[in-house]
Amino acid sequence: MSQLRKAIPLNPLHVFAVASRHTTFTAAANELGVTQVAVSRQIAVLEDFLKTQLFERRSQSIKLTVVGRALSHKIEPLFHEIEAATLDVLDVGRQFTVNLRTYPTFANHWLMPRLGLFKNDHPDFDIRLDTRVEPLSFRGSHLDAAIQLGTGEWAEASARKLFDEEVDAVCSPEYAARFDNFTNPADVGRATLLHARYRRREWEQWARTGDHAIDPRRGCEFASSLLAYSAAVNGLGIAMGQLALLENELATGRLVRPFGRALATGNAFWVVWPTTISASTMTRRLIDWVLVSAGQVPEFFTHRR
Repeated sequence: MSQLRKAIPLNPLHVFAVASRHTTFTAAANELGVTQVAVSRQIAVLEDFLKTQLFERRSQSIKLTVVGRALSHKIEPLFHEIEAATLDVLDVGRQFTVNLRTYPTFANHWLMPRLGLFKNDHPDFDIRLDTRVEPLSFRGSHLDAAIQLGTGEWAEASARKLFDEEVDAVCSPEYAARFDNFTNPADVGRATLLHARYRRREWEQWARTGDHAIDPRRGCEFASSLLAYSAAVNGLGIAMGQLALLENELATGRLVRPFGRALATGNAFWVVWPTTISASTMTRRLIDWVLVSAGQVPEFFTHRR
């Protein structure tokens, strides 16, 4: 057994762990900084050692076999742990920065109330927030990770779902009282609609589910959902609110849902990171923390809490 352990080809195992995350050996080679031929050769060495095929080779792609998938599931987290332990030793005493893009509304309502818990566990990590609202691309950017709304498809990136997006009409209790708590659903047609500039269609979609007669062009428009929600809290009208982001406002009664009719938009919030480079240990720690905070299982490390 000791002789077998000495003979285990660790470098091919590492190459396999990287390749198992990609659909081509070329993509794995780009991450490792080697040639496609070198990756293919290392995989062949490992397959010869194990006496089994780990990948199905296709004309334009690769696919893990059943054995390959089982091996990847077991060893990839171990390599992450080895890398993390090594970087922890190399980077003792250094200040880390993770560049994270997210929306202003998500940052204010979901991320900020939880971020102190992450800082308690990782006091040496700095989080630099980028709150620009523009199409996500990691190529040529400073970004390490992002939290985005969509369907899970971003170029040259991996993504894990945090939670689905559901919306409903929300307003302050005082504003609802002005309309007798909207006991007559038609009264929404007389209310001031609060719009976020990039989310104007949601009022129309929500109204169709309840057959409400409203003019979605009416009302006040704001540059962001963050401002629209602030206007709703301050009694300026009724907004279409993202329920997962407004949990605190709803729980404390600063906002109410007079209709109680949630609409699933078909989108979800995702944590996203690039596949063209290997994510740093601190980026992986942050991604795992975001996932666990959203009730999901971690991607990289075993969660010890």
